[in-house]
Amino acid sequence: MKLKIIFSVIVIFCASILKAQKLELLTSGTHISIRGLSVVSDKVFWVSGSHGTVGKTVDGGKTWQWIIVKNFEKADFRDIEAFDAKTAIIMAVDRPAYILKTIDSGNTWKTVFEDSTQGMFLDAMDFWNRDSGIVLGDPIDGKFFIARTFDAGNHWQKIPFDKLPAADKGEACFASSGTNVKKLDRDEACFVSGGLRSRIFIRDKAIDLPIVSGRETTGANSVAISDNKKLKGGKHIVVVGGDFSNDTSSLQNCAITVDGGLHWQTPIDPPQGYRSCVEFINKNKLICAGTSGVDISEDGGMHWQSISKQSFHVCRKAKKGKSVYLAGTNGRVAKLVL
Repeated sequence: MKLKIIFSVIVIFCASILKAQKLELLTSGTHISIRGLSVVSDKVFWVSGSHGTVGKTVDGGKTWQWIIVKNFEKADFRDIEAFDAKTAIIMAVDRPAYILKTIDSGNTWKTVFEDSTQGMFLDAMDFWNRDSGIVLGDPIDGKFFIARTFDAGNHWQKIPFDKLPAADKGEACFASSGTNVKKLDRDEACFVSGGLRSRIFIRDKAIDLPIVSGRETTGANSVAISDNKKLKGGKHIVVVGGDFSNDTSSLQNCAITVDGGLHWQTPIDPPQGYRSCVEFINKNKLICAGTSGVDISEDGGMHWQSISKQSFHVCRKAKKGKSVYLAGTNGRVAKLVL
């Protein structure tokens, strides 16, 4: 009897914590679709999106600097990596694909990468530090496109074709939140795919994921990684996705490994719909977002509870700080309030 009472108290307590978490809307009302989000600190973060738009705030979203990048008014900047209030790198996905860099708060932008190869479509970037980064693109001639930078994004080197990971027929990546490629360890990265097949590529291994696949609209969209020395393999990895053509379905939309990818499991209570982004808030707490809402997990991804039905594409935690921000359609930007 006492155990039942204690369990009930724990459940009520956890539920009250989740209910106390809400989203504070910072800005919205434009026709911009925001998929790029990079949070430098609790106060400084950048966003990027459609119609050549980049936004920046240095006071936690109270005021904004909005920029239409000259000569790129029609570009869709699906990802952004910011290093401070003056320096950022943006990625335009479609052919020709571009990567641009600013060092003067977005007043001017330099083209640091351009590629008009047939089939070129960039999906996401990630950086290990200020100097070393990676960009991932859809398959060309059966191989995923990958390029690296070692000088803060000023120059990009394509990985030789014979060293690129092979894609299966109908397999590609989703440029939904800039988070399907993530730094893994030192100078290594991993990425997830979707479409007719959904896999995670870790080092030299391509591992099938228990994520819904088989259609162009299905598969993994985002991967989050947490270091945990107590775990075998030292890596706690959570992947989210689903079917964006049926965004309220929770069918096979999340996968978890606590041993660096050797074994995978699905949540007991999955996120409530298709999710395009997932992010660790701390070692056990995660947030994920998609077009049908936002969910929180307090136990490493095994149980998720909805905190909002609002549509968001991306959610990111501050690199230096504790704040979590989200962005999505109609220029919507919000903050997670604990």
